[in-house]
Amino acid sequence: MAIKIIEVIGVGESMESAVENAVEEAAKTIRKIQGVDVVGWTAKTDGGKISSWSADVKIAFEVER
Repeated sequence: MAIKIIEVIGVGESMESAVENAVEEAAKTIRKIQGVDVVGWTAKTDGGKISSWSADVKIAFEVER
């Protein structure tokens, strides 16, 4: 078995939803996702409050032969 890793940025209203959105989008074209590593966070603000979160994640998946 071989594992490949890609890096994706997901956006959401919370930190959790940003990660979930990254995985859900990747899963549309990638099968056999094995795990996720959150590399970093950023947030956009509006009126002094956080309006959205971005999660920079590495997604590991099994290479199919």
